[in-house]
Amino acid sequence: MLDLFSDEAPWAEPLADGAVILRRRARQQGEALLTSIAQIAEQNPFQHRITPGGYRMSVAMTNCGDLGWSSDSRGYQYTEADNLSGHRWPAMPQPFRLLAQTAAQEAGFAGFQPDACLINRYEPGAKLSLHQDKDEKDLHQPIVSVSLGLPAVFQFGGFARGDGVQRVLLEHGDVVVWGGPSRLRFHGILPVKPGVHPLAGPYRYNLTFRRAR
Repeated sequence: MLDLFSDEAPWAEPLADGAVILRRRARQQGEALLTSIAQIAEQNPFQHRITPGGYRMSVAMTNCGDLGWSSDSRGYQYTEADNLSGHRWPAMPQPFRLLAQTAAQEAGFAGFQPDACLINRYEPGAKLSLHQDKDEKDLHQPIVSVSLGLPAVFQFGGFARGDGVQRVLLEHGDVVVWGGPSRLRFHGILPVKPGVHPLAGPYRYNLTFRRAR
């Protein structure tokens, strides 16, 4: 496991054409990012959404930004307000936006302007099945995904659910960016193992930045 307090500089680890892991990229910002997540969750608490098929998601989620992603019996959608509370999503903190933009630029995607940030909270055993991010209007925009807290195994596959997958360990502060020829690759998270992180406690958090409209 990476040393949380190591001074080793971030580095880029290619995944595929148009996809890269920026190792440790957000590590020094981790404590501030987690504080902002807690503040967002005070305004819009984490919820276990229901899939269109009627299943309770093991991952708890909230959102910030102009739009938020959610799921219910009607399907998956981006909305300006939470369909559970009717309240608008909290504003996206400027450090979130700057991190997403600079990480995207470092990965070769200049001009990224995220308008949605999905915040997932994983407790031990929680997972995210293989899926594509395809609900966004402009699929030329990349995805920027920031890992915080407990480590997890990220699955990065092909363009069909049954394609082979790469499995890579993501740790606190790692940022994955994918777009261009990799934009519609299937991806997911294997069940998170129990542990206690010095900053995040018994959880893994993930920030997923997108341009939804």
